[in-house]
Amino acid sequence: MKNIEKYSRGYFMPPAKSSKWTEKEYIAEAPTWCSVDLRDGNQALVIPMSLEEKLEYFQMLLQVGFKEIEVGFPAASETEYAFLRTLIEENLIPDDVTIQVLTQSREHIIEKTFEALQGANRAVVHLYNSTSVAQREQVFRKSKEEIIGIAVAGAKMLKKYAAETEGNFQFQYSPESFTGTEMEFALEICNKVLDIWQPTADNKVIINLPATVSMSMPHVYASQIEYMSDNLSYRDHVILSLHPHNDRGTGVADAELGMLAGAQRVEGTLFGNGERTGNVDIVTLALNMFSHGVDPKLNFENIPAIISKYEKLTRMKVHERHPYGGELVFTAFSGSHQDAIAKGMKWREEEEREYWTVPYLLIDPMDIGREYEGDIIRINSQSGKGGIGYILQQKYGIDLPTEMRESFGYSVKNVSDQLHKELMPNEIYDIFMNEYVNINTPVEFIRYKDTQNGQYETIVSIKTNNEEHELAGVGNGRFDAISNAIQTQLGIDFTDLIYRQHALEVGSGSKAVSYVGITAKNGDAYWGCGIDTDIMISSVKALFSAVNKIISSLNLPVEKELNYSKK
Repeated sequence: MKNIEKYSRGYFMPPAKSSKWTEKEYIAEAPTWCSVDLRDGNQALVIPMSLEEKLEYFQMLLQVGFKEIEVGFPAASETEYAFLRTLIEENLIPDDVTIQVLTQSREHIIEKTFEALQGANRAVVHLYNSTSVAQREQVFRKSKEEIIGIAVAGAKMLKKYAAETEGNFQFQYSPESFTGTEMEFALEICNKVLDIWQPTADNKVIINLPATVSMSMPHVYASQIEYMSDNLSYRDHVILSLHPHNDRGTGVADAELGMLAGAQRVEGTLFGNGERTGNVDIVTLALNMFSHGVDPKLNFENIPAIISKYEKLTRMKVHERHPYGGELVFTAFSGSHQDAIAKGMKWREEEEREYWTVPYLLIDPMDIGREYEGDIIRINSQSGKGGIGYILQQKYGIDLPTEMRESFGYSVKNVSDQLHKELMPNEIYDIFMNEYVNINTPVEFIRYKDTQNGQYETIVSIKTNNEEHELAGVGNGRFDAISNAIQTQLGIDFTDLIYRQHALEVGSGSKAVSYVGITAKNGDAYWGCGIDTDIMISSVKALFSAVNKIISSLNLPVEKELNYSKK
């Protein structure tokens, strides 16, 4: 890379060691979640949501279970203002839900904000001003004292207008661009604001520490949060909040380690929408907790429905590999992965276990509205016998013998490779039916009849080249007698006969399915399947299917073996 000398670390470590968070193993309880989809997320959309779309999105957030929702920057535009007034005037805000609005530390903006909030039952007024070295030097060109003055003035104005406005208000302050701010200065400015607001047990204040631009590894952010948590004034009456962005791709890690470090609240968006690389993804955070057996206090039991509405209203797409929500995140194409998942799912059916432990599946897809069928195992040229067999069993009730799965697996992978595409369950089923089930060329099984005189004596009627013939055989049982008839009178040598059968319970009433595997003279194994309402007939059809595969594969001359009278 060129120009590496242009870059250096732009963050500031705490002046004191702050690493108690490293002693914690996991997040033990859900934070207070605040959705900022309708403000931070909306302002990052190519086409911001209309009033009607924002109202629909607001309802979705309520259904998910958010109790705090940032609804906009009401002084920024008429749409933002009208949205807030609509929520209040039409009583669309449930009693247990708190809305949040954003304002800069400027009096006309604060005045307009409280005008929009008139009559709100519960609202957080979020005051911010930038504090980082880069913002102070390049944008505002002000000293630390002047930056503190902006924050203090805004804090005083919030108190003034809140006292004059009908409603119930809680205050929040963000030292915007916190991650590029010296920690001692960030602490100083937050404590100055707290001194103005004087939080109490009944009137807590939110101090929000945003990774406005993610500038460090997550452990640094955690140490910064712990330093602030340990040193904020009125700490028992302060709700410490995080607002991580994802510039370095570490938004989720920043939030998780920040919670270990003392944060009690997280602001973020569904699927991480937001400026640049986005905000922290609350879906991922919540379901990470869920995977540890901790209730996230949000409802993602129908992720597909949430994604559908999200994509409609934001005009954005959830990536196929997006954690938990992506179309492919529970999907295995790899043969070894498919085999492990299929065996894990079967193990769960056979064993009663308290905890979910299926290989490669962090959580049960059904817990968030995904389906085993079509979501977990999907088939392409990289797939293996286990996954292909799993699809047939789950979708169609066809439980292939282990040895047959390998044979069929190669057939499916060859088709996928030739077509250069993923195969759907119905296509896999069609391949199986066409290549293995009730194969009747070049020899078609018609019927059989037998007598028992110590041994079974059987007559098997077949048809080849539109001519019917009869084969005679003797054996220890019906199936053995028919097998011997084929070998002796058709001249088809095979050994190592493998036979399995079961009821076909899915979609076919009382039909039976049989599987037969035989080894030809050249040592190759051939498999056939028979399906019929009569279990014995299904077995014979399976045998003839395997025999026909030998005849076709080895190009054996059948007619010259039929040196007996035609029927």
